[in-house]
Amino acid sequence: MALFAYRLFGAALLDAGVYEGIEADRSAMPQALATVVLSSVAAGIGAAGWQGPRPAVLLAVTAIALLTWASWAMLMFQIGARLLPGRDTQTSLDELLRTIGFAAAPGLLQVFAAFPRMTVPVFTLAWVWIFAATVTAVRQALDYHSTVRTLAVCGIAAALAVALAFGLGVVFGPVLS
Repeated sequence: MALFAYRLFGAALLDAGVYEGIEADRSAMPQALATVVLSSVAAGIGAAGWQGPRPAVLLAVTAIALLTWASWAMLMFQIGARLLPGRDTQTSLDELLRTIGFAAAPGLLQVFAAFPRMTVPVFTLAWVWIFAATVTAVRQALDYHSTVRTLAVCGIAAALAVALAFGLGVVFGPVLS
C-alpha cells in the first residue's frame, strides 16, 4: 500500500523517475488500473453534484471516463509507437498502460467537483494536470527525447478521445435537469 501511495504522489508530481520505475515493473498493472478506476469514479462523484450521487449520473460519467481513458490509451499507443516513433522508441502496450494509468492520479481530485460552484474549476484543473502527467508518462514509456513529439502524440489522441467521449455522452449520457 505504501508503494502504491508513493507512486500516486510521484506520478501526480510529474516525477519522471517514478514513471520509469512503473514502466519497468510488470507487477504495477493492477495499481495502474486501480488508479484509472478510482479517477473515473471520482469524476462520476464530482459530476453527480453536491446533492449526492444520482446512480444514473455516477454510472454514466464513470463509464464514459473509463471508455475515454481506454480509447486515449490505445490512440496514444498507435500514434506514438507506430506513426510517430522516436529513434529510441521501444515499448509495449503494457508499459504504456502502466505509466498512463498512474498519470490519472490527479483525477482523484475530481471528487471535489461536487462542491457548489467548484465543478468547472476542479474539472479543468484535474484535466490539465492529468494531461501534463500523461505527457510525462508517455515521454518515459515511449523513450522520447522531444517534448514536442510527446505533446503531438498526446494532443492528437486527446482530441480524438474527447470527440468519442462527447459522442458517448450525447448518445448514452443521462438527461440532466
